[in-house]
Amino acid sequence: MPRGSAPASDAPGAAASAGDDEKYIRNALDLARDGVRRNEVPIGALVVCGGSIVAATTNRTVRDQDPTAHAEVLAIREAASKLERWRLDDCTLYVTLEPCAMCAGAIVLSRLKRVVFGAWDDKAGMVGSVADLLRHHRLNHRPEVKAGVLADECGALLTEFFRSQRLPGSPE
Repeated sequence: MPRGSAPASDAPGAAASAGDDEKYIRNALDLARDGVRRNEVPIGALVVCGGSIVAATTNRTVRDQDPTAHAEVLAIREAASKLERWRLDDCTLYVTLEPCAMCAGAIVLSRLKRVVFGAWDDKAGMVGSVADLLRHHRLNHRPEVKAGVLADECGALLTEFFRSQRLPGSPE
């Protein structure tokens, strides 16, 4: 499903308010900014359950030398560990960038109730940009999705990070 036609929400009566979603995406942005200081791609993710943050992470692929150390996967692992259960069906994942295929798979397998993200990812996003794994009709779990929360701010942080990584004089 192209992102332009992706519904803002799959489930009627969404639990969180728009204000809560913005608050938690701002928290994820703060985490992403911390990642910049460690030269990590600035993506922040957190898991909220029962109104409490149970996990808060950033990308750690450089630090851990682990291509699977994406913020979303780390947040899911941390939440499952703290809650002592793998089914996170009453939790929401907040992340600053549309999840990739690997992260979307982890989201489906962990049975997260909701996913809220900031910026779209035209190159690797699997929640409507490239494809829509989270709401694929053949899967046994499809979380509610809210896209584009503080998208401009989330996207600007990534754009500036990658601009700063380029050599002077290299093409955009």
